[in-house]
Amino acid sequence: EREREREREGFEGMGGRRVVVSALQFACTDDVSSNVATAERLVRAAHCKGANIILIQELFEGYYFCQAQREDFFQWAKPYKEHPTILRMQKLAKELGVVIPVSFFEEANNAHYNSIAIIDADGTDLGLYRKSHIPDGPGYQEKFYFNPGDTGFKVFQTKFAKIGVAICWDQWFPEVARAMALQGAEILLYPTAIGSEPQDDGLDSRDHWRRVMQGHAGANLVPLVASNRIGKEIIQTEHGNSEISFYGNSFIAGPTGEIVATADDKKEAVLVAEFDLDKIKSKRHSWGVFRDRRPDLYKVLLTLDGSNPSL
Repeated sequence: EREREREREGFEGMGGRRVVVSALQFACTDDVSSNVATAERLVRAAHCKGANIILIQELFEGYYFCQAQREDFFQWAKPYKEHPTILRMQKLAKELGVVIPVSFFEEANNAHYNSIAIIDADGTDLGLYRKSHIPDGPGYQEKFYFNPGDTGFKVFQTKFAKIGVAICWDQWFPEVARAMALQGAEILLYPTAIGSEPQDDGLDSRDHWRRVMQGHAGANLVPLVASNRIGKEIIQTEHGNSEISFYGNSFIAGPTGEIVATADDKKEAVLVAEFDLDKIKSKRHSWGVFRDRRPDLYKVLLTLDGSNPSL
């Protein structure tokens, strides 16, 4: 027993590079300035709690407009460069010394993307990720607005950690999390907008949604942060009103998939959790899930129908 205790103390003593992550959760309105002000207020609250990396929910500037196929909503898209909300968050990040991924509706000539800019703690814009998997179903008609992303899955070296960021529907695909982890992501972040299903009042995806991402954290031995909105949003469509009640439940998971911080489905929230990245790295290496991978056997993942690509 004393030997095991010494080993445990030695393992814990290997730590040192600590980071505090945060997930924000709030209800959005149709007023961009109000939503951005709310985001800034909560970023400041997270900073007061010691957060270094702060995740705001998906498309937080306004209502989740993808409930309807409406041409007028394309007016909400703005170019990446000189985007007013990104510029504001750059100033805020520099002032507070925090990392802020900023989700926005991007216009790029005749293309449109569901994008996120990664702002480092000195206000530097580290680059862009464009959402790769675009959903299309009742209440979530994103294919009408967004082209599939062309950036590929990326990681960003911030002041505090190397992070991998993907967006909402991306979070349901284990390949995304693994691709970012293989590139060295130490923390996975998923800004989200998900709630009720307009076509089926009895369908509640909340627990499924959380378990999928807990699996990503555990399979890759990395912490994971998910930020979702709350509130009921009603959008007028050509067939009448569409309504989604966003279920929040933003959370932070540890590197074995355990939930370490969580919000409910109704209240504004600022979640924080601290992780020792050096300790997690040692655990990830010792567990062997990356050592024992067999990429030569995974070619079937490059197919749509599961056929053997060598045939």
